[in-house]
Amino acid sequence: MIKDSWFTVQQIDWNTYAISEYGHWEKVHSFLLLGNQKAVLIDTGLGIDNIKRITDQLTTFPIEVITTHVHTDHIGSHGEFERIYVHEGDKDWLVNGIKGLSIGQIRKDISRDITLPTPNTFNPDTYQPFQGEPTDLLVDGDVIELGNRKLVIYHTPGHSPGHICVFDETNGYLFTGDLLYDETPIYAFYPSTNPVDLVNSLKKISEIPNVSMVYGSHNTLGLESKILKEVKIAVKFLNENKLTKFGTGIHKFNGFSVQF
Repeated sequence: MIKDSWFTVQQIDWNTYAISEYGHWEKVHSFLLLGNQKAVLIDTGLGIDNIKRITDQLTTFPIEVITTHVHTDHIGSHGEFERIYVHEGDKDWLVNGIKGLSIGQIRKDISRDITLPTPNTFNPDTYQPFQGEPTDLLVDGDVIELGNRKLVIYHTPGHSPGHICVFDETNGYLFTGDLLYDETPIYAFYPSTNPVDLVNSLKKISEIPNVSMVYGSHNTLGLESKILKEVKIAVKFLNENKLTKFGTGIHKFNGFSVQF
């Protein structure tokens, strides 16, 4: 397996890889899914280092980038790839910059609590998030065929307007971006987020049949599908107690938490 100074490559199965950035406090995962005709890269990381250096070692297939959402830590190496897909709800952020986040705040977040040596090319004082036109726009229900592998797009707003989850129907892998992960709270407390949408999106993914594993974009790599049962319980609790609004704080459940 690939040894790298910044990225950690973990093989999920013979044609699925997680490319992780454990040297940064956000512990971001991007995912490379290989088909027999082309490959999909779900997100491109922080942009502290160039993820294409890794994907070039893992496949010779053309790579299409699917963006779970347009936040800095998921679009870092977008500029290295020709084909970029994003949900129409986040297109404006990709083209014109992320709403409500100053470049000063972005640079502060990108450069703190780093525990691995960064490449010489990384300078937090001049760091610029990717901006550019997507190749195409995604909508809820889109299907992406990789030849021997079928990916289904679920529009799951809340953390961002155009946040999506990707369901690898062939293997049962559900890639949840920043909608569901463990250890740290799932965020919906910024002005650009929407607590009601987030809870509705959690309900939506909890009803997807035949999920074998859940892969969030942060922290623990791979959560057992039984977490989706806990999600259903959480959704019911949050709605019944009228907690789906800004300012209600952190709500802890079995295996995950949310912050409004």
